[in-house]
Amino acid sequence: MSKIGQIFEGWKNHLLPADSLKEKIDEVSEERLAICRACPLHSSNKEGYKSMRKDEHCTECGCSLLPKTKCLSCECPVDKWGPELTAEQEKEIQDGTRL
Repeated sequence: MSKIGQIFEGWKNHLLPADSLKEKIDEVSEERLAICRACPLHSSNKEGYKSMRKDEHCTECGCSLLPKTKCLSCECPVDKWGPELTAEQEKEIQDGTRL
């Protein structure tokens, strides 16, 4: 899946999660956010880092962390967490072809 596709997936899961995935998305996001918030690359933790952005974001990849952590096919750019599902598996669940 392209980076644009993963960005779309993350925002879709953040704003309009599929009912069949809502619990999983919330659980995965909480675990990932805890890891990110403890990481030295988190926007609020990086020493000397200044940004006009108000969102929590990764200073390595630049992604906003709320949608990034809800993208089930995404992974951390420095390997602190990996994908839970492939993009194809998630699409099958959302389409109702995989339960």
